[in-house]
Parts: sequence; C-alpha cells; structure tokens
Amino acid sequence: SITVPKSIENSLMNLNLISFLGCVAQVFFLVLLASREVTLLTVMSYDHYVAICHPLRYGTIMSHQACEQMAAYSWVSGGLNTVFHTVATFSVPMCGPHVVHQFFCDIPQLFSLACFYNIKELVVIGLSLLLDIGFFVFINVSYFHTFSTVLKITSREGRSKAFSTCLPHLVVGTLFLSSGSFAYLHPLSKSPSLFDLLVSIFYTMAPPTVNPLIYSLRNKDMQKVLRRLQQIWCHPAH
Repeated sequence: SITVPKSIENSLMNLNLISFLGCVAQVFFLVLLASREVTLLTVMSYDHYVAICHPLRYGTIMSHQACEQMAAYSWVSGGLNTVFHTVATFSVPMCGPHVVHQFFCDIPQLFSLACFYNIKELVVIGLSLLLDIGFFVFINVSYFHTFSTVLKITSREGRSKAFSTCLPHLVVGTLFLSSGSFAYLHPLSKSPSLFDLLVSIFYTMAPPTVNPLIYSLRNKDMQKVLRRLQQIWCHPAH
C-alpha cells in the first residue's frame, strides 16, 4: 500500500514522478512497517517455540500482558528506527539529476544521489543490519529447537500440523530478511538493473502478498467460506 499505488499511477499516466514530500513519506512509512514486520516475525517465532516446546507454560509465558508489551516494543523500536533513517537519509543534499532507478523511493538509491558520502545514514544502516542479523539468528535458533521437538512427536498428524504452521512463517521471514539485507549491502550500479528491481520486489511486495495466503487461509472459518464459494462457482444455481 506504500509503494504499489504510486507505481501504478505513474504507469497509467505514463509518468515517473514523485514529489519530495511524497518521497519522504514513502521512506518513512516503508521503514516503519518493515521494522515492525521484522520484530513481529521474531516474536511469532518465539511464540511457536513456546507453544510447541513448552505447551504447559504457554499461558504463563505468552500472557496477554506479555503480548501487549512485545507488540508495543515492535512499534516503538520501529518508530525510532524510522526517525533515524528518515532524518539521516534526507539530511544530506542531493546532486545531479534526481533520478531514482526504482519503482519507489528506496534508501540505497537515495544514498547514491547524495552530494557527498552520507556517514549518518551509513551508520544507521550498519546498526539496522546488525539488529536484523540478530533477529535472523534468533528466528533460526527458535525454529531449530521447535523442529527438534516436532520430530519427536509420534503422531504423524501432529507433526504435519506443526510443520505446516511453522515452515511458511520461516520461509517468509527468511525471504524478507535476506532480500532486504542484500538490497542494502550489494553495491549499486549507475544504470538501472532488472536484478535490483526483482530484489526490491521480494522484500517490499512478496511478503505482504504471501502473508494473507499463509495466515488467513489457515483459519477454519475462512476455509469454510472458500469451500462454500467453490461449491457456488462449480454448481451455480439455475
């Protein structure tokens, strides 16, 4: 909802323009929601770990108060990260033709337009990457213990249910973190690259697109509605 509407508008009107304030808004909200997404993915991996490895203590560990605190932390930490990124990115004047070789205002592209080396944003990016690496390690360690416990389950149905719950979340988290980190780490070329565009799509559009399929379609009520719609489509009333 942050990057796609403007891209569609430019495509329909055959333009490639965005205002300065629009660019600032894109950077602000993209970093805010991306930071929150990383934190929530980490929290969800911990939630799965507690539910499978410590089921009897789940209600105590993942209490309502604990969930509220983790949700609040995801927003607060995301907000601070957003302010640092936005201020650092636009604190340096930009020189030359203001052409962003991307379908949205991406920080690495804006970084390359700076008149001089943006040390502030480089430091912020480095700190963010260190945090993302920490989150990535935490997610993988949590799922290592989770899958180790799942493999000990004697019931085939129980193992299947646990894997179907955890694997999609692990795939989305890995895709999001790896593609986002690669987009910020690899050197940018002076000319637009199709590969750079694909990487950006992976971390801005793929996870939000897949999330409803992973989480909503697992809901039993949603499954009933979809089966009912399928019956209507296959056997329309005469």
